[in-house]
Amino acid sequence: MTERQGPPQDAAAAKAKPKRRWTRLLLWIGGPAAVVAAGAWLYVTSGRFASTDNAYVQADHVTVAPQVGGRVVEVDVRENQAVRKGDVLLRIDSEPLEIAIARLQAQADTVKSLLDAARNGYQGAQADLRSSAADLAYKRQQFERNKELRARGLIAQQALDDAANNLAAARAKQDSNNAALSRAQNLLGGLPQTPDEQLAGYKLAQAQLAQARLDLEHATVRAPMDGTIGKTSLQPGDFLAPGQAAMPLVANTLWVEANFKETDLTHVRVGQPATIEVDTFPGKKWQARVASISPASGAEFSVLPAQNATGNWVKIVQRIPVRLAIEEPDHDGMILRAGMSTLVDIDTGKQNSILGRWQGGAEPSARVAQNR
Repeated sequence: MTERQGPPQDAAAAKAKPKRRWTRLLLWIGGPAAVVAAGAWLYVTSGRFASTDNAYVQADHVTVAPQVGGRVVEVDVRENQAVRKGDVLLRIDSEPLEIAIARLQAQADTVKSLLDAARNGYQGAQADLRSSAADLAYKRQQFERNKELRARGLIAQQALDDAANNLAAARAKQDSNNAALSRAQNLLGGLPQTPDEQLAGYKLAQAQLAQARLDLEHATVRAPMDGTIGKTSLQPGDFLAPGQAAMPLVANTLWVEANFKETDLTHVRVGQPATIEVDTFPGKKWQARVASISPASGAEFSVLPAQNATGNWVKIVQRIPVRLAIEEPDHDGMILRAGMSTLVDIDTGKQNSILGRWQGGAEPSARVAQNR
């Protein structure tokens, strides 16, 4: 039986040998050719793409803080909760503020009553002034008449003295009425017909009342923008002072800050397309564009900028922050979060590749990219 199976096995082995030879030949020729082709492609396109892995997802974030102090009576959000602009985050005890509004409202009403009384007093002072003026004129005539009669010897000196005393009293009364009229006029801003809303005292009372009402409105703290609440431990019963941090809020608007070496920015311009790959989602890419380029290196914005004008100087390639606007942050349910590490590739255009330079399409190398 073994002798019968031998010839077919030999025939199959003979057929397989040519196939293996062709496979080896293809690998020996195709492999190096593929490597050469890939190397040639990388060579002719080198210089077109600016890449860096020193890039991170960024987002605007604010620290929510109340504008009025008080005891927290309600916390309406929890950690990592998404909120919309205007949503209530927390409430501060409003009772003291309501009492302040009531007190200032009463004060404003009192000021209005005083102004109304001043108008009535002004009218009364005018009437008293007219009456005293008429009385003064009469007392002056009476004094002149008694003076003439006394010169003729027809009346006693006592009558003339009484007339002089009455004239002095009438003058004092008129001066008093003039002062009362001026006082009432000053309370009314110099013009009795001036509306209350234009008078200083009334405006002050109304401003204090408006401030109290605004404080009451600020007792309800709302989200200033769409975003997500960060880490917070705020609980009802806590006391918050004005401006004290209550909770962080991270905005939904995301971008990428890529820190390129200064030598990589020769051909980078605002508006150029870019691709972003996030470490969290390998193989997935987001489309973006260069939004802006920093006017200075990151070292210039540090707390202790580098002091290069010293004897111990070592040249270090600096990094320039580049801001990339993400065109579609939501990528098939994959959510980007602030702080994620990314890999950025900026396409500066085929004219900046070696092939493009051969074709004369590249700009002179002396023209360095600038922030616009």
